Amino acid sequence: MLRIIWVISIHLRNFMRRYMPTNILLDAIRTRRGLKWGVPAMLLAIPYLFAASTCTALIDGGASRWLYVVALVCIWNALKFIVIGPVSAVFLLRCKRAEDRARQRSMPPPVPAPA
Repeated sequence: MLRIIWVISIHLRNFMRRYMPTNILLDAIRTRRGLKWGVPAMLLAIPYLFAASTCTALIDGGASRWLYVVALVCIWNALKFIVIGPVSAVFLLRCKRAEDRARQRSMPPPVPAPA
């Protein structure tokens, strides 16, 4: 039984990684070229929080309680985008520092001036 649950969770994770738009975008942000887009991507949390707010307002107005699932997914996606901003900024700083160190190591030593 545990093996079946394990295998299902692996397949579900792989499906979510490949086909869900937020996961695709977050994977693109985690690349070296995409790190600069982490902080602006935090703004994508606003529409997700608005959608979650709208879902809960609809539920209070008498809509199906299944909208709580949609609201939960929207809140989870908003949290992912809020977290990726500072994380990508830290990773970008680390990459820049490592690139600077590598560039300094590859530079030839200065030639002393003739006396």
